[in-house]
Amino acid sequence: MTRKSSAHSATKPLAWLLLFLAGVTPVGKLAAQDFTPPEVGGQESSQGIKIGFYGFGTRLGLDVEGKEAIISVTLDLGNLGSDQVRLRPSAEIGFTEDENTYVVSAELIYRFTPDTEKAIPYVGLGLAVAGRENCGTAPSCPEAWLQFVLGFEVEFRSSMNWLMEYHAEDALNRHRLFFGLTTRRGG
Repeated sequence: MTRKSSAHSATKPLAWLLLFLAGVTPVGKLAAQDFTPPEVGGQESSQGIKIGFYGFGTRLGLDVEGKEAIISVTLDLGNLGSDQVRLRPSAEIGFTEDENTYVVSAELIYRFTPDTEKAIPYVGLGLAVAGRENCGTAPSCPEAWLQFVLGFEVEFRSSMNWLMEYHAEDALNRHRLFFGLTTRRGG
């Protein structure tokens, strides 16, 4: 394993500080386009498989064991048999002082309540492919991880929800916490 130069190591804290300040600095009122999710049949439950782009989400997280900061994007790509069973792929980039990690996953999420509720708890299972910097030269890289998801969404606006999630990954050997925003169907 090669040691990084001291000049590169000295810029890491500065980069983290700039990233943090960019995220918390008030920049005034910004105009944004309001996302309006497509109609999915109102209160009626939809049977069968419906694949399409129904929404997206962004999350910030922390890998508890690895002390890793994580940025993640999710997509809502459809229903499998019911409006409450969702197909949700995601991509994550993790940042540590030593090396960055990359995870791409596909999850099946079961939502306990309809999208029109103010609060929506859910659970899910998924399969992920995880890698890291210099993965081609490392043994057993990339790796396949089994995932368990436990989450909760709370209405923020008619078209958006706050979300909090716990992910048990790599056969319960990794534990990640996420917080973010996601688009809301049926709002």
